[in-house]
Amino acid sequence: MSAIRLLVLGAVRQHGRAHGYQVRNDLEYWGAHEWSNAKPGSIYHALKQMAKQGLLHAHEIAPSTVGGPPRTEYEVTEKGTEEYFGLLREALTTYDQKMDVLSAGIGFIVDLERSEAVELLKERVRGLEGWRSAVTEYYTPEDGPESIGHIGEIMNMWVHSADAGAEWTRGLISRIEGGAYTFAGEGGEPFVGVLAEGQENPYAS
Repeated sequence: MSAIRLLVLGAVRQHGRAHGYQVRNDLEYWGAHEWSNAKPGSIYHALKQMAKQGLLHAHEIAPSTVGGPPRTEYEVTEKGTEEYFGLLREALTTYDQKMDVLSAGIGFIVDLERSEAVELLKERVRGLEGWRSAVTEYYTPEDGPESIGHIGEIMNMWVHSADAGAEWTRGLISRIEGGAYTFAGEGGEPFVGVLAEGQENPYAS
């Protein structure tokens, strides 16, 4: 799974309708150009591709009175909304998810109801625990990974990563269950990290 589809769909959805520069600006504000493949070329390509696939509706906007070429604004379709939530749930539950995909999922987690977010994260913990148990049961030598030389450090790295991932996820679950953040259906305004039209982005590349 690529993070770019989730990031772009989520960014457009937050605005309702957005043109490519707005999407790019928001994602750079998040720092996504540093921790994912959300570079300008990838963002514009994803917008066009997902419009062709029926996930986004493209609105052709006339140029402004001060000149310049016409631009396209995008809006998430019903099909795109289904795709978005499917990608979001997958990003949060898959235990071996790449960091950019998991990061994108965390960025949009408040689009879910609190109870569902908790259950999805608990599923991720179960996946991590199950993977760790399977790996250590079948692949760890009796005398420890070090007994097979430096190759054993590969096992040490993966087990450590699984433990750290599970610990972090349990901490997030605890914070969410304790009332942190504003989730869908709770009546408040969740923090979405959207820049207003014309607002300067301090992290722009």
